Amino acid sequence: MTIQKYHLAQLNIADAKGDYSSDIMQGFVNRLDEINGLAESSSGFIWRYQDDEGADVPERVFGKASIIVNLSVWESIDSLKQFVYKSIHKELIKGKGEWMNKMPEMHQVLWWIPAGHTPSTQEANDKLNLIREIGPSAEAFSFAKPFNHEQVSS
Repeated sequence: MTIQKYHLAQLNIADAKGDYSSDIMQGFVNRLDEINGLAESSSGFIWRYQDDEGADVPERVFGKASIIVNLSVWESIDSLKQFVYKSIHKELIKGKGEWMNKMPEMHQVLWWIPAGHTPSTQEANDKLNLIREIGPSAEAFSFAKPFNHEQVSS
């Protein structure tokens, strides 16, 4: 019997109040390299999406040019939680209202992927739509209602 190893994928989207060159976004933009570097050096970090203007351009997937996409892969829920809530990243969460419009729908989703798989923005959007439609499940869940990888259907 082969044991499949899973990693945690996460999507968090936000609706920016301006483009990256606007004055309103400078507090956010000025911290991006620092926060991305912190994520990449965090225990449990595996990968993060970086727009390369390819077929997966977020605007085409999420429908709005103002949507900022944070898509990444982690070893576990605990490693992601450590970065999000117990590092300086939490400062960006506290200041989110300065730079981002309030989103009327769920804007974050977590899901298990086979180790080595790289999720696309379309896959991430599908998972976000799934949690919006049916709520948390083993296929698409949240920090508030997590599922473990054993609960994922094959």
